[in-house]
Amino acid sequence: MNEYLNKFFTFPELINEISARFVALGVVLLSVPILLLIMNNSNFVYILLSCLVYGFLARVSSGPKISPLALFVTKFLVPKLNRPENLVPGPPKRFAQAVGLIFSIFTTVFFLLGFKVVAISLISVLIVFASLESFLGFCAGCKVFKFLMYIGLIPNNICEKCANYKF
Repeated sequence: MNEYLNKFFTFPELINEISARFVALGVVLLSVPILLLIMNNSNFVYILLSCLVYGFLARVSSGPKISPLALFVTKFLVPKLNRPENLVPGPPKRFAQAVGLIFSIFTTVFFLLGFKVVAISLISVLIVFASLESFLGFCAGCKVFKFLMYIGLIPNNICEKCANYKF
């Protein structure tokens, strides 16, 4: 049972960059309505925030296995495009997902506490960085991951492919 759980809660060593960009687009498409609902103080925002937090948590914990968005992208959308895979290292993308999880959790907490301006600021930052990933292929989390490896905060054995990979 423990072996099964360890295998389940893994993140792919390599991932398709096209899939990552479409997942980022999904984050943008979910986050923009969240921003608008926070601005309008709508109660429906709780449902969308829950979906956003769950999606990030699912992807951080186990890659695309239990994330509806990532499953749709990797199993249906990207295969329909019939484009060759562009594989990139997985650990930096997992780090980026973890940063997104932190931003989505703090957005939720600050909204619940009534700090609407802070919640709006956080979800706006999330939208900007998810847009950069989706539209330009620029993964800020990957750049931070690489920098943290460079200064020794993340050991090289976490992502040996990253040591020679340009993000």
